[in-house]
Amino acid sequence: MSTEYKPAAGKERVRKPQSEWSRQNLPINSHVKSERVYMHEPITETAWAYMKLLRENSSIKIEHEKDPYAEVYRFRDNLYAIFQESLDGMGDVWSYLIVGPEKAMLIDTGFGLGDLKGLCDELSGGRELIVAVTHGHFDHAYGNCRFERVYCHEYEAASLEAQNAHIWDYLFQDDGTPIWSEFDRNDLPVWKDYETIAVPDGYTWDLGNGYEVELIFLGGHTSGHSAFLDKTARNLFCGDDFVSMRVGISGGKPGLPYGEYATVKAFSANMDKLAQRIDEIDHLFPGHFVMDIESSAILSMQKTCHEALADPFHGYAFTSQGPRGTLYHRHVEGLGTLAYTEASIGI
Repeated sequence: MSTEYKPAAGKERVRKPQSEWSRQNLPINSHVKSERVYMHEPITETAWAYMKLLRENSSIKIEHEKDPYAEVYRFRDNLYAIFQESLDGMGDVWSYLIVGPEKAMLIDTGFGLGDLKGLCDELSGGRELIVAVTHGHFDHAYGNCRFERVYCHEYEAASLEAQNAHIWDYLFQDDGTPIWSEFDRNDLPVWKDYETIAVPDGYTWDLGNGYEVELIFLGGHTSGHSAFLDKTARNLFCGDDFVSMRVGISGGKPGLPYGEYATVKAFSANMDKLAQRIDEIDHLFPGHFVMDIESSAILSMQKTCHEALADPFHGYAFTSQGPRGTLYHRHVEGLGTLAYTEASIGI
């Protein structure tokens, strides 16, 4: 497949003056090879302060040899959080590596920049690696082609199968200069096809000696968005359906099936199911910003969904404009923050 540059339709190609972008908080000192230039998404002061403290002063940050674009944090004896700066001006992203007795499991593959596969091999001691993604967005699944096969929920498979050699084009101006972050384009993958394995809600992997990880379908942020429950450690890896900023629900993506599950209505129903399992979960590990969060956040999100469905267009905190129209921001408590459009309510 050709890798000739092909601009992505509908994407801004000109850097705006810094004054027109959200003010960035105090810079975070880091030795990663990428360098942020512009932020497209406003980041709350508390989320930024957490990241600054973690990245500059954490005792759980570990050295590694394989990936110059990644920082690694050991949150549990067998759990590594892998950090990469965002390449598209949005929130910096976390991937997670669970090292089981016999196999390891990587949850989300980021933008694909750098050597994530080599890093996982180093951290896991060369164990067989299972790769799965919470959803198909740029920052969570564009590294999939570095692996032979990737698991996802069956409603998200079409999003992954739509990937091709031009998925990274939107990161560059027409002259090939990166827009939001400086990095070496040669450190992106050379595209290759990979196997997408679509699985149903409740599908479970055994990492050896009965160490199980279960896929839990949530919908909401995307049609097939899912979380992964480490049943032994009682950690839930929840992608963009729990974030210390907000959960964006903007409806199904045009041209892809199962759009009815990318709605507040569907997400609320799945929050009700997840709340019934809260005794199985101690901590949440989202795909961005603050992590290792108490599971009570599930109840906060459940309440916010209920309030949004009861009266979607009154009682919201504020509105903003998104690519699909007005976003209504609603907040109850904790991490229970939603942003949705009129079309993505689902009622």
